[in-house]
Amino acid sequence: MLYNPTFFSMAVANLSCLASFSAFYLFPLFITQHGGDKADVGIIMGATALASVIFRPWISEMIDRMGRKRSYTLGSFLMTVLPLVYLYFDGTIVSFYLPLLIIRIVHGIGFAVCITAAFTFVADLVPKDRLNEGIGMFGVSGLVGSALGPAVAELIIRRFDFDTLFYSAAGFSLIGLLVHLPLRETYVHTLKTVKVPFFAVLKQGRILGVAVIAVLFGIGLAAVNNFVSPFAHAVHLSFISVYYVAYSTAAILTRFGGARLVDSLGEDRIIPYALLLTGLGLMSMVFLGGTGVLFAAGLLTGCGHGILYPSLNVRAIRGQPIEIRGKIIGVYTGSIDAGVFAGSIILGYVGDLLGFRVLFLSAGVALLAGLGIFAATAGRALRARGI
Repeated sequence: MLYNPTFFSMAVANLSCLASFSAFYLFPLFITQHGGDKADVGIIMGATALASVIFRPWISEMIDRMGRKRSYTLGSFLMTVLPLVYLYFDGTIVSFYLPLLIIRIVHGIGFAVCITAAFTFVADLVPKDRLNEGIGMFGVSGLVGSALGPAVAELIIRRFDFDTLFYSAAGFSLIGLLVHLPLRETYVHTLKTVKVPFFAVLKQGRILGVAVIAVLFGIGLAAVNNFVSPFAHAVHLSFISVYYVAYSTAAILTRFGGARLVDSLGEDRIIPYALLLTGLGLMSMVFLGGTGVLFAAGLLTGCGHGILYPSLNVRAIRGQPIEIRGKIIGVYTGSIDAGVFAGSIILGYVGDLLGFRVLFLSAGVALLAGLGIFAATAGRALRARGI
């Protein structure tokens, strides 16, 4: 049975974790409020993704060795404690730049542990013939959290202050920590298990192809996570969170409407359309001048994300043994984070030099480039299956 109490409990924990993490999508406003510029936003926000990339081999090994649940417990604890540390940052950005970078790095480690452990936990539960549906529907919890976090954050910032936001982010993560504790472990490592190094997994042809596309996807996410709020603020829009609500709503509806369809058609046939939608959604931000464009851009990009994230994930893990599943999902999510880090830095400088519109155009082009990469890496598989 796919939709059992364990599945839903883990979904609630994942929702809480993502709500906590996505509340920091408005953290660029904190950075600029304390004297930072676009490059500072890129560096500080990108530090979280950098940590996720650097520590991903260790995190993936830990999840396959120590277990999914125990790993998630550790990540949830970090995600609960770390938002409270931001309370101590005051003054100009220059006065606490290095400590802030360090905290952003540790924050990235905590989130990487949570997201990799959660998806590996659920992948262990899902029947093989319903992988796209199971992982896609589980991902709905993260999308809801990703919409809830920025919406709550914006209301809090408007009515209170950033300190209240940090307390709220800690509270979200605490819910996730408590909800998952009664669950049983899905996989127990044994000494007889053949040890496969992280980078040996990465070198496998299909997984490497997914990893390259995931990097490009991460560049797009860097634009979404780090630069939508300052761009919307720069053009004097009142409700920035409308983008994230539209984005998550579209992604959720796509999952409900298309999860089983993807399983029946196969992810290889769907991924190109998802890349196209996501790229065009990012490019539409070039025309931002009002809330309507902001909403439409979020809707289009979210629709692409709703298909792309689970389809790439399933393409990587399909047919792979359970004992290396943590590493495979670690490769996938780590590649996305590598793209987020690179995108945060590169797009930050692009924004400083050429403006926000060129920044989002560049992010969209990165996603469209994924179409060529996919054609090169998946063409043989499609021809072999007669597609």
